[in-house]
Amino acid sequence: MGAPVGIVGAASLVAHGLLPRLRADRPVIKVSRRDPPAAGTPVAVPDWISLAPIWGLPDLFPSLEAHGARRIVALSSTSVLTKATAEDAREQAVAARLATGEERLIAWAEQHGIAWTILRPTLIWGYGRDGNVSRIAAMVRRFGVFPVLGEAAGRRQPIHADDVADACVRALAAPAAAGRTYAIAGGEVLAYREMVARVFAALGRKPRIVAVPLPVFRAGVALVRLLPGRADWSVGMAERMTRDLVFDTAAAARDFEFSARGFRPGVEDFRSGVSDRSRTAAP
Repeated sequence: MGAPVGIVGAASLVAHGLLPRLRADRPVIKVSRRDPPAAGTPVAVPDWISLAPIWGLPDLFPSLEAHGARRIVALSSTSVLTKATAEDAREQAVAARLATGEERLIAWAEQHGIAWTILRPTLIWGYGRDGNVSRIAAMVRRFGVFPVLGEAAGRRQPIHADDVADACVRALAAPAAAGRTYAIAGGEVLAYREMVARVFAALGRKPRIVAVPLPVFRAGVALVRLLPGRADWSVGMAERMTRDLVFDTAAAARDFEFSARGFRPGVEDFRSGVSDRSRTAAP
């Protein structure tokens, strides 16, 4: 077995694919804010991967220092860019928290001589636990129809959680990735409307996608937000259906051989219908 590797956010969606990769040849040490490390002399853990929201990572800096951290790969989100100018103040706040989390990680790591890498994934899907594609599937199952704003032609690059896990492992092992921030995205660019159509197909249903004007969407979102567990819905979610959210992943491919699958979900990707709330919402 190799040297241990530390994980922050081991209960997250991406951890589902990450932990089996690591456990094959390295012991895994888990650290979280809810479950701090046991008292006594911490195990030496030089390598770390953080899957938890990056704005919460500073709370664990003392624990990482105690473990002798020398290298860390942390997930952020492309939402740091796409939501910075959003109409909804809450979405702007998400972007600001992401940006602050990234800045604090970089400042801390450089102060302590720790090599850092930040990965910004696009819309994450898979395992029936994401808060993006599974949300579409839940609506399709319940109503048999999905509303979109206008033509919903905004382009997307949805990335499977397993490919995010693979990127974390590759970046951790790549010296060239130290001190850099990367966008990571799925291996296919497609319109939002086509993404929805493929969810219908994966569920064995004929696509019923209805174009809805913005005023109607605004009223609908206001009503949905009154329902339990739906307070995070916003008009910005609809408006982004018409915007291109496409990112260049050439640097990640060059520095740690990143690659990802296209968007071809199966029914197993919507099995649980339980979204993962431990990660930042994707654009």
